[in-house]
Amino acid sequence: MSRTDLRSLLSSRKWLLADGATGTNLFTMGLESGEPPEFWTTGRPDDIRALHQGFVDAGSDIILTNTFGCNRHRLKLHKAESRVPELNEKAARIAGDVAEAADRPVVVAGSVGPTGEIFEPAGTLPYDEGVEAFAEQIAALVAGGVDVIWIETMSAEEEVRAAVEAARRVAPDLPVVATMSFDTAGRTMMGVTPVRCVELGKELGLDAVGSNCGTGAPDLLAGILEMTSADPDFVIVAKANAGVPEFVDGEIHYSGTVEMAGAYARMALDAGARIIGGCCGNTFEHVKAMHDALVGYQGGPRPTIEQITEKLGPLTQGGQKSGCAHGCAHGAGEGGTEGEGRPRRRRRRRG
Repeated sequence: MSRTDLRSLLSSRKWLLADGATGTNLFTMGLESGEPPEFWTTGRPDDIRALHQGFVDAGSDIILTNTFGCNRHRLKLHKAESRVPELNEKAARIAGDVAEAADRPVVVAGSVGPTGEIFEPAGTLPYDEGVEAFAEQIAALVAGGVDVIWIETMSAEEEVRAAVEAARRVAPDLPVVATMSFDTAGRTMMGVTPVRCVELGKELGLDAVGSNCGTGAPDLLAGILEMTSADPDFVIVAKANAGVPEFVDGEIHYSGTVEMAGAYARMALDAGARIIGGCCGNTFEHVKAMHDALVGYQGGPRPTIEQITEKLGPLTQGGQKSGCAHGCAHGAGEGGTEGEGRPRRRRRRRG
């Protein structure tokens, strides 16, 4: 099947299905705690190919490359900052091979996660250095043939701006999507609200904005309601965790069942999201449940918070802080110390 682009699919479809978790699924394949998932792109490429294939088989229209932490700042924790071009281009090509072999159009999204640094003036990373780091990564993703630049799990407005500036510099014609992670009290760790996320997306001319990771699906959907209220016509992305993580016998298990995944997908669509998928804890089975729930679904009324919590469980906003695979499975590649005397925000990793 010939490749397509995000804009073409959005113009012809009511909804698109994104993929699920990277890190937590790789753990089931043998990824060790502290091991960067990005190293599997060259060390275990067949497993990365199988990850993408599993989501395509489950019905995903969009698959994200295994490059969430593949910028120089994250890779330097493993003395691998010189591998940014190699790992990003290879990851894009692996995902591209899976997409091209599919029997329907599948979009390859180049995953661009945070640097793990706090930008000036609150932190120590100069804005221009952030742009350069993102540009290096995005250039390699583009060389590998991605169809869209997918900036994700962001907390700070200035970091989104830096990533978008890099994308425009390197690939001015490619679609750009940005999602943020809303943790406690319905804000990102750096204080950005869902409504401000939409405003920022419109200001920067993005193709879509949205929410991924953070807490569980109820909290994420509450944020999606705010986003779609701010602008019902803007394309919104919902990629929720599969419930909340719990430690059972020393391992992380997510509370969200496969059955709940289908209910979440329908509620996300009814809340106004156009691109729906999963983040931490979402397996192939969860994504297939989303697909099966959405196919043929004619839509329902806009859900209320009460209806969301009745079906998916209570909100955690204002209560416990999220513990998720961006800090656990997403944090599989953290390693090393945070650095003395330098403000650093909690590292996160998609999946």
